[in-house]
Amino acid sequence: MSKAVPTYHQRVAQEKRALIVKAATALFLELGYDRTSLARIAECSGVSRATLFKQFPSKADLFDAIVTESWATADEEDPPPAGDVVAGLAVLGRRYAQLLGRAQMTDLFRIVIAELPRFPELAHAQFSRGKMPYFESVRSYLLAEHEAGTVRIEDADLAATQFLGMISNYVFWPTLLVPGWEVSAERVAQVVDEAVRTIAARYAVAGPGASADG
Repeated sequence: MSKAVPTYHQRVAQEKRALIVKAATALFLELGYDRTSLARIAECSGVSRATLFKQFPSKADLFDAIVTESWATADEEDPPPAGDVVAGLAVLGRRYAQLLGRAQMTDLFRIVIAELPRFPELAHAQFSRGKMPYFESVRSYLLAEHEAGTVRIEDADLAATQFLGMISNYVFWPTLLVPGWEVSAERVAQVVDEAVRTIAARYAVAGPGASADG
């Protein structure tokens, strides 16, 4: 079923919301979360204070929106069906790499790290509304593959952590520490492919370490 086309007023509201989120992200990075007022955000985004307050009554609400949009994927991007763990993990791995490659993702983490001592609630919002929902999608997928008998996973939390960690440790975390760090699309594809192959081999039903009795 096709989605309803937004009305003119809905499109305008969406455009203003995007301007507000973009301006807030830039100001949080430049001035810090605490020193950035909603009034300043309204000024820099070119919207009225009334418009901003209507959409975001507080800075916490605005930061939650930044987290949500940074981690957002298309509605149709649900976990792939179980049955082919290599193909399924490849989809999830590429999707994760694309998320981490977004410019706003690096900005989000920098804001959280800079403000963590004074505003630990920002880290909680980033973790609970951003990282964990995606992690849970991978964990649920691995459990489905386990139930389907394509892999044998006793600890899905650990397996999901291993898989996502192999990708993020190469394509994302260095961007926070190394100026100019870039990873080519070809290299990202290779990193994802190796992570998929590693997990598939480690948790194969008849993989290394399996007993002769299965």
